[in-house]
Amino acid sequence: MKLANKVALVTGAAQGIGRGIARTFAAEGADVIINDVNCSAQTEALRDEIQSLGRRAIVIHANVICRDQVEAMVDRTWREMGTIDILVNNAGIETIIPFLEMTDQQWQDVTMVNLKSGWLCSQVFCRRVVAAGGKGAIVNIGSIQAARVLPGRTHYAPSKLAIEALTRNVSAEVSPLGIRVNCIHPGLIETPMTDWIMKDSSLLPSVLGQISMGRAGQPDEIGAVAAFLASDEARYLTGQSFYVDGGWVGK
Repeated sequence: MKLANKVALVTGAAQGIGRGIARTFAAEGADVIINDVNCSAQTEALRDEIQSLGRRAIVIHANVICRDQVEAMVDRTWREMGTIDILVNNAGIETIIPFLEMTDQQWQDVTMVNLKSGWLCSQVFCRRVVAAGGKGAIVNIGSIQAARVLPGRTHYAPSKLAIEALTRNVSAEVSPLGIRVNCIHPGLIETPMTDWIMKDSSLLPSVLGQISMGRAGQPDEIGAVAAFLASDEARYLTGQSFYVDGGWVGK
């Protein structure tokens, strides 16, 4: 039970990697705040699943690029849960658009959600933790595309590589204050976002052929690494980025 008696806020937790992280954290003993901009039956079902494990769980609808909504989410969590020990900046979107066709709005939509949300949620979280005299951990979710070039991602890839820089710089300022910050770069993970790859019989073999382990990962495998980084077992780790990709980058 790596996270017993901890309270974790996971952004973008309705599905995919965020959902896997929330479930893993609950299994490791944490109470979980489930955040998403599109709360639905999925988020309610996740809340019920976590509560069935004997953990506390609440669903909070908030757009994590809006400061007032992030501050309201943190205020509510502090009021109902008593504190937040762990922040997972998972919210993100991906679109595939040729570079020469990309519009200003398409660039802004991706970079705002993928990068600004992590900066904003981290700042609001850290201010609250420091003011309370507490300690905490942040886990940022990047992407293998911080290191691999894939067509149509000249907006997405820079936003994910920037998360690595954000991790290092925020860590340098808040680690002396008791808040550790680390980053995970997932590879091909079987989620709704990658469903189009998993179902493309002409594309999938070539992608898997680039991965040393020869398979896609599962959301709970990212969750396991996130739980380690958020736990006291990783108490001497901060400012680091880890590729959890089945050996894709190194092959």
